[in-house]
Formats: sequence, structure tokens, C-alpha cells
Amino acid sequence: MGCLSDTELTFAIVTCSDTRSLDEDTAGALLESLIAENGWKCLDRALVRDERDAIAAAIVHACDRLDADIVLTCGGSGLSLRDVTPEATQDVCERNVPGIAEAMRAHSLAITPYAMLSRALCMQRGRHIVINLPGSQKAAGENWEGIVKALPHAAKMMAGCGH
Repeated sequence: MGCLSDTELTFAIVTCSDTRSLDEDTAGALLESLIAENGWKCLDRALVRDERDAIAAAIVHACDRLDADIVLTCGGSGLSLRDVTPEATQDVCERNVPGIAEAMRAHSLAITPYAMLSRALCMQRGRHIVINLPGSQKAAGENWEGIVKALPHAAKMMAGCGH
């Protein structure tokens, strides 16, 4: 695999929700448009129920089958007992990348104290990165804003292109 340029990033979005359909997924739609605004490609946008196995399977599919550089999960990272996205992410990923989740929380804490209630993770599955984002459109956009500049460099490093 060659080294990626800043415009070659590919994404997949996995929205985790028991309460909305893909048509009602405003956070996923926003993320898809933000990806396009950067000149990147969204390979797929899927919605799965808040079930640990379903979320894990969708992450595996996005990484192993679609070969997305970055998988964004949307929803399921709060304190509700149905929120199991971080656990599903841990089930199928090997390495924690805590700085990205910390950056999202730090950025969001400047906006709302509720950011401290996020259990979102960022982890690596092979050369793919999985980032848990909130399920609300507003919060997903704010979290994206806090990390977007680092994503091309992260993908290059995972592809073996170094610094």
C-alpha cells in the first residue's frame, strides 16, 4: 500500500440507535457532509441497533470489507444502559488511541459541561481507526471540529508512512 495524500481518506459511518432510522439520522448525515467538505470519500453510512454484537459486526465490516481508513461510530457512547458502542469497539479493536477521545472531550468541555459524561473511545483495528462520536447532530459536529485536523496524519501513520 502506498502512502495516502491528504485528499485520499476514506470513511464509513456506523450510527448506533434503537430510536431512529437512517433518514432520521441527522448526526450521520452531518458527518457525511463534513467528510465531503474536506474532499474525502464516505464509502458507506449504515444504521444498526444498540446491540453490542451488531455494532461490533458493523465496525468489522467497515474495516475489513470496505477497507475504510477511518470508521466513525455515531451514538451509543453515553450513560444510558443501552449505550454499548465503546464496549463493542473494544471487542473488535486492538489498540487504544486515547488522545483523540481526550481531544474530543476537551474541545466539547469548552462548550458544555455534559461533555465529561461521554464514554467515547478511539481505537485501532489493524491500519484502521475507529472513533466513537455522539449521536446528536450538534455534539457530533462539535467533536468532529476538535479532531478533524489530525485525521490525515493519523491515517498516514497507520498506513506506515511515518511522520
